[in-house]
Amino acid sequence: MKLDLACGQNKQPGFKGVDIAPGAGVDFVVDLEQFPWKEFQDGSIEEFYASHYIEHTPDLMKFMDEIWRIAEDGAKVTFVAPYYTSIRAWQDPTHKRAISEATWMYFNKGWRVANRLDHYPIKSNFDIIRMTVFFNPPWDKKTEEARQFAQQHYWNVVSDILIELKAIK
Repeated sequence: MKLDLACGQNKQPGFKGVDIAPGAGVDFVVDLEQFPWKEFQDGSIEEFYASHYIEHTPDLMKFMDEIWRIAEDGAKVTFVAPYYTSIRAWQDPTHKRAISEATWMYFNKGWRVANRLDHYPIKSNFDIIRMTVFFNPPWDKKTEEARQFAQQHYWNVVSDILIELKAIK
């Protein structure tokens, strides 16, 4: 099964919609901040998608551990979120955190061990497969070198980040 978490009215084709509120496209009404998600068994989900939700979750560690619990080995996890240097990450008063590339290293067991952070209360283990950023105009038309410099040194160059992870059991 494939789950579109916090889908609202925008469920991805081929996915089952999960949201806190019932509505068109919502197959499972679930409060994603109440753990465990009793509707889903351990190792039962092959793919996850969540667009513009992870920045709202109050406990990203528990959220990621719950995804890992119900994920099959090798399950694909895709998130889209406002980039940490974008005003989009900070303007919404319901956002709890900013998301960067480095956020996802903490959910890789090998990285936690290598950095002596294995005492963190994280059970999950994900490999980072891909990260893509979406450049705002006029940066989307600039050279790669100019975009990379701007991304590292300026605000509002990148609007969103897409993260693709793979569950490792």
